[in-house]
Amino acid sequence: MINTASGYSSPAKVVSKMSIPRNLRFLQRKVILTQWGQNAAFSSRSLPMNTVILFVPQQEAWVVERFGKFNRILEPGLNFIFPIVDKVKYVQSLKEVASEVPEQAAVTSDNVTLGLDGVLYTKVFDPYKCSYNVENAEFAIKKMAQTTMRSEIGKITLDTVFRERETLNVNIVDAINKASEPWGISCLRYEIRDMTLPLRINEAMQMQVEAERKKRASILESEGIREADINVAEGKKRAKILNSEAFQTEQINIANGEARAIQLMAEAKAKAVTQVAEAIGQQNGMNAVGYSIAEQYVDAFGKLAKTNNTMILPANTGDVGGMVAQAMTVYKNLSNLDQIKSETAEST
Repeated sequence: MINTASGYSSPAKVVSKMSIPRNLRFLQRKVILTQWGQNAAFSSRSLPMNTVILFVPQQEAWVVERFGKFNRILEPGLNFIFPIVDKVKYVQSLKEVASEVPEQAAVTSDNVTLGLDGVLYTKVFDPYKCSYNVENAEFAIKKMAQTTMRSEIGKITLDTVFRERETLNVNIVDAINKASEPWGISCLRYEIRDMTLPLRINEAMQMQVEAERKKRASILESEGIREADINVAEGKKRAKILNSEAFQTEQINIANGEARAIQLMAEAKAKAVTQVAEAIGQQNGMNAVGYSIAEQYVDAFGKLAKTNNTMILPANTGDVGGMVAQAMTVYKNLSNLDQIKSETAEST
């Protein structure tokens, strides 16, 4: 028996304390606390005490062991367990849990290193599997998300990562669900939060964006110039068409006017000839015709020297009466010829 300040200690206790060094006991306590914290990652709170009557909250599943062996899972509400022999070993939360996936490096298929982190949304669908099939569910699911992300990133190029971000998230969720099904955990969705690029790649992408914008600006400017030239050409073409149509209309109007003038002149001459013929048929009509012919002869003879330098004159230029008599003879012959034609037409 060894006397201590607090009383007497049995030899067994003294031997047990002396046989285990103090640093080993500290490491044991640290390992136990670490394991408890890891196992409680999906738990809503600390393990409850066995008070025989237990009230399980909604969206929680309490795993009960009897004599260290799985017995049953307590449902939400009022539950009874045996004291001493029964123990609540695990408390699993059935709510959706959001976990941060730490940043990690991933290499694309075109050898570009990316720094990626994300948010993982999981939910426990089988408390038994989550309690007994995996030691640290949260740690395992995060590592699975990281490795799956690296694997999926390695299959695509850098440009595809930006374009197919949603597809990448879906592929990661499918791969995690296949691996986490024995653990009783379902991955609902995964979202890539931040993406860090190397400095040179970032600068190259900025230059590419600037070049693309300059290209678009040049294309837009050239298209604007082309549209302006097309508009100017269309305007000139339209102006020429309008001018030609106006000229055509003007010529048609002029032609119509000339035709109308000719028609009116012909009608006037016809009326004049008719009046002359009527006048000839009257008394002394032939004398009037002779007088008119003589007058026209004298007038025409007076204009000969005004138009040309070279003139051809008849031999009897001064014989006005002979010229009038000759003109009247021609007129009588034409009249007789017209009369014969009319009589012949009437007889046939």
